[in-house]
Amino acid sequence: MAAIFAAASGVDTLLLERTGDGGRKILISGGGRCNILPSTVDESRFVTDSSPHTLRKIVRSWPLREQIAFFEQDAGIRLVEEAESSKLFPASQSARDVRDRLYALARSKGASIRSNARVIGATPAARGWIVALENAEPIRAGALIIATGGLSVPRTGSDGDGIRILERSGHVVNPTYPALTPLTANPAPFAALSGVSLNVAIAARSSERAADAQGGFLFTHHGYSGPSALDVSHVAVRSLTSDGPATITVRWSLLDEAAWAAELTPHGSRTVLAAVSEILPFRLAEALVAHAGVEPRIPLATLTRKDRLQLIETLVRGVLPWTGPTIDEGYQKAEVTGGGVHLSEIDPRTMESRRASRLFLCGELLDAFGPIGGYNFLWAWATGRAAGRAAAEAAGLL
Repeated sequence: MAAIFAAASGVDTLLLERTGDGGRKILISGGGRCNILPSTVDESRFVTDSSPHTLRKIVRSWPLREQIAFFEQDAGIRLVEEAESSKLFPASQSARDVRDRLYALARSKGASIRSNARVIGATPAARGWIVALENAEPIRAGALIIATGGLSVPRTGSDGDGIRILERSGHVVNPTYPALTPLTANPAPFAALSGVSLNVAIAARSSERAADAQGGFLFTHHGYSGPSALDVSHVAVRSLTSDGPATITVRWSLLDEAAWAAELTPHGSRTVLAAVSEILPFRLAEALVAHAGVEPRIPLATLTRKDRLQLIETLVRGVLPWTGPTIDEGYQKAEVTGGGVHLSEIDPRTMESRRASRLFLCGELLDAFGPIGGYNFLWAWATGRAAGRAAAEAAGLL
């Protein structure tokens, strides 16, 4: 995105791509369909250890409606909304189509693209920068944009090089951690439920942080995934290195305490398991009743008050056992990187570094991320556009 807007401004633009094909984060997004944007934006759902005010200014710099217009009109990508998730996808349902059209647009604006080009350093020079490359001659540039991503899914080429370069140059970098990543449990008490999915409300609480989410939840062989689990995972991951393991609780259905109490009212010879499995998938109902320590086959009429309250607590605020992931494991599957360059280190209007002139930062390497649902692409598009336009101006061609 930065290259598109820099080139569109008339500046001679070279995009250095670490991998051989580029856009790999786009290609794996949305299960290969690419969730380009959310259909609505709730700014409060972004997470940062920097100033929330600065974050909001950046998000508002390119409003959602304008981003939608860009993709549909400039990039020629018609968007459709997935109503149940409030996500916007390309009508083609093809992430490759999104990647290819953005590359084509960059080239049509005049940008050049060099693949398999790994940047290993950048040094300020008179009126610009000297960019050092691995196994290649250095490049002199009038302005430099670093858009290298964070550390999530390193097989896509995003392994933290950009963050390390900025740390060496004196930028303040908040501790990084995997975010929007599956949770693991060892041992995994619900491993037999692998493949079971449903909508839940989930909460993660530590002494320092909290997060709540609603939506899809998926049991895996090693733990838990799905949008709701990923959206609260950052609290769990960070608690392992700071304030002690977070507590994660789940409401397994739309029913609250009173509604479950009504469902568990004695009715004929109906059993506990029969009552719970009318609301929840049978295998999950069976596991939760057992987890609550209640005999599943007994009639509701013989269920003690103590057991009824324990079962309701499990169904409404069930504690989810978890142990990980570790930081390294988390990055392998994390959607994004939490932490990164503190937002006070940049001018929120231009993305220019406050520590080095003609240096612009954008995307995942900055200290901000949003929930599942297109928020992180919205952040990438907005910061990339701002950086591209400002870098072109800094080069003196506007």
